[in-house]
Amino acid sequence: MPNFTSTPSLPISRINLLSTASIALGALAVAQPSLLLAQTVPTNEALDAKYFPGFKVMKQETNGATIHTVVGGSGPAVLLIHGAPFSHLAWSEIAVNLAKNFTVVATDLRGYGWSSKLDGGADHINYSKRNMALDQSNIMQSLGLNDYHVVGHDRGGRVARRLTLDNPKRVKSLTVLDIAPEHYLYSHVTREFVEAYFHWFLFLRPSPVPENFVTSTNQYITGGPGELGEAFTRVYKDPAAIHAMIEDYRASAGMDLKIDEADLKAGKKIECPLNVLWGDAAPMGKLYDLLAIWKQEATKVEGKAMPGGHNFLMDNPGPTYAELKRFFG
Repeated sequence: MPNFTSTPSLPISRINLLSTASIALGALAVAQPSLLLAQTVPTNEALDAKYFPGFKVMKQETNGATIHTVVGGSGPAVLLIHGAPFSHLAWSEIAVNLAKNFTVVATDLRGYGWSSKLDGGADHINYSKRNMALDQSNIMQSLGLNDYHVVGHDRGGRVARRLTLDNPKRVKSLTVLDIAPEHYLYSHVTREFVEAYFHWFLFLRPSPVPENFVTSTNQYITGGPGELGEAFTRVYKDPAAIHAMIEDYRASAGMDLKIDEADLKAGKKIECPLNVLWGDAAPMGKLYDLLAIWKQEATKVEGKAMPGGHNFLMDNPGPTYAELKRFFG
């Protein structure tokens, strides 16, 4: 793990200033307690209750990890897998709407959100997409959901792809959001790709180089404005969460490529219907012909650009929900 330095001591003048401010704040609390109450940080439980009303919340023990999971609705099953640096909360509006017609499961990937932050292990094995996908498969099986639609955004799309390849009889359909397969990207590196996705290459450096960079700059771990953005960002106050996210990328350029190579040599393809969606303002769809790439990976492919950037599922959830519902049939 990276060696993080502690915050330097405050100068005396600042200590005095903070002491004076504390007295004033105490007086304010007596006079106007509602102002301080408004600043209270919501608990994880409160966030789930607010953004997933009526959903059951659980901690699932599987494959050496504890996976935070929410389940709601009824009908055909749908598994929603978030991307980096987010969590299951990224799906909140879409999940609640889908739950009107489907049994919706949303999880935090291992290393993300409120799930376990494991050490990477030898060759980053704990964050290979096969192990991350096994978590998801085991959870669905433990819930008695033996066939289901899978939707994955960003890193979650890579886990969803591996889950589908490893469980072809269980996955009814796959939807990937704003990604191309890793093996394709790493074997077709261009200057434009490096410029748009610089962190892919930074994160391949040995620990603690990228961990220290992320911690010192706060890059790649900012969740955006508002309550949900603050919840995403808060996770990365734990150095183990930063390390886990970076291990996910390291595994993608190592063990995951070896697994993909074996599948490619064997001619293995995604056999279920595949829906490829990308943000019309995001780099991925501008740099690559995503439908053509995914047609090399699967037998039944459709897809289109969606309004928004890379995180269109959060920035513009309405069209994403409508497209998923249409695709699920």
